[in-house]
Amino acid sequence: MSDQILGGPEQTIRQKLWQIHWFFVFIVMVTASVGFAMLYSAGGGDVNPWARPHALRFGFGILVMICVAVIDTRLWLRYAYAIYFVVLLLLVAVDISGNMGMGARRWINVGFINLQPSEMMKIAMVLALARYFHGGSIEDVRRPTFLISPLLIIAAPIVLVMRQPDLGTGLILLITAAGLFFMAGVSIWKFTLVGVFGLAAAPIAWQFLHEYQRKRVLTFLNPENDPLGAGYHIIQSKIAFGSGGLSGRGFMQGTQGHLNFLPEMQTDFIFTMLSEELGLIGGLALLALYVLLLVYGIAISFRSRSHFGCLLGMGVTTTFFLYVFINMAMVMGVIPIVGVPLPLISYGGTAMLTLLFGFGLLMGIWVHRDVMIGRRGAADDG
Repeated sequence: MSDQILGGPEQTIRQKLWQIHWFFVFIVMVTASVGFAMLYSAGGGDVNPWARPHALRFGFGILVMICVAVIDTRLWLRYAYAIYFVVLLLLVAVDISGNMGMGARRWINVGFINLQPSEMMKIAMVLALARYFHGGSIEDVRRPTFLISPLLIIAAPIVLVMRQPDLGTGLILLITAAGLFFMAGVSIWKFTLVGVFGLAAAPIAWQFLHEYQRKRVLTFLNPENDPLGAGYHIIQSKIAFGSGGLSGRGFMQGTQGHLNFLPEMQTDFIFTMLSEELGLIGGLALLALYVLLLVYGIAISFRSRSHFGCLLGMGVTTTFFLYVFINMAMVMGVIPIVGVPLPLISYGGTAMLTLLFGFGLLMGIWVHRDVMIGRRGAADDG
């Protein structure tokens, strides 16, 4: 049994390391190097306070990614629910006694890092849903009662995340889950029904939003209404984009960021700073790196011969896409500000480590792409 779970004698650790898609790893490292450069610039030409710890965390994250990549996909299937419930308990712990920061309770201090379980849940939920749908046939998926359990898997963390409050993470969890439901074969009419119900419930949901969240929505509709208050962030962001032009003002020469007009330039608004310093060309270059990672993620997912591997890979890739889309759209004023970091670029510990763990799962799917998994899991593979 243990041989079946760990990959058995088919591949040694050395063979698995050789099977890792190293060009994908190279693109990840190139993308992260852009983040180091931007954090160095945000620090005024100093590796402290952001670039140095970010680089150290990335180095650790790369090691985690490679370790995760050589673990047989069947092991993640076996422990998917356990991982989900551990992270769910961490979310409960945050709700009870988490650390406050910027008006939200989202972190647990574990010494060397402020752990943010809501970020970990983005991968844990994908694991749990992939495990659940892997065990069902297309006939099962079409039965409404079969969808009760995965709906509860989604609802529990979203409720806890919204209590922190963290609207951005709640949206990512919801949209990622919807994508997995679609890929699992859930009928379109069910999505339509949920969409109609959601629109009807929107006025009620508005009443449950925090005051600052309502302000963000109203500011999105008319930022000039309060240019020195709620609209300040997005107005300054747009000014920075405009001042960058085609080729930018030059590395470390951005005025909006270095004269402190640009808020949170090391986290949520780091793409704005990049676009001011490196211009449209720099922004498109970073976007090209992201597109490469997304294409590889989709290709790896569909190359997997197991339903679990395909769903897991697409869930990780969808989460990554939502990170990129929401952050870039937010700082350009296309959607309201919700506080989502730019992957591999923004300063932050848990978000980057969680993403690299997810990329490790993606690499593991590639390494074990020809492993067949029965509907009941690894025990079915003789």
